[in-house]
Amino acid sequence: MNQILQKAFQNEMQIAKDFYIKTDWANCFKRLERAHVLGQRHAIPHTINHWWMLKVGFKRRDHREIWGQIVRILVAGIGSVIGRAPIGNTGGANVPILKPLPIPADLQKIFERAENRS
Repeated sequence: MNQILQKAFQNEMQIAKDFYIKTDWANCFKRLERAHVLGQRHAIPHTINHWWMLKVGFKRRDHREIWGQIVRILVAGIGSVIGRAPIGNTGGANVPILKPLPIPADLQKIFERAENRS
């Protein structure tokens, strides 16, 4: 994973973890979605992200999210390795697994900076 993407991913994950500690599940999940967009092309960060989404699903007692994340954990790493992770997908169970979504402008700038450093 490119250093710029890795730093941005880790930053979003840390913010999500801070919200998790505060039991602010909504903001935690929003940050996990942003981290998902940044890390989904890389197997290990992608899978770790879904693990955290599963944890939030349990905390919310959201059965749809729990089952959705279990499926995603099983396929996330493989999808990243074979290049099947859809660009911009936020990773929650409310979004189809293979549906591409627009990338938020601030995250798109991070991708552009990372690409220019390659």
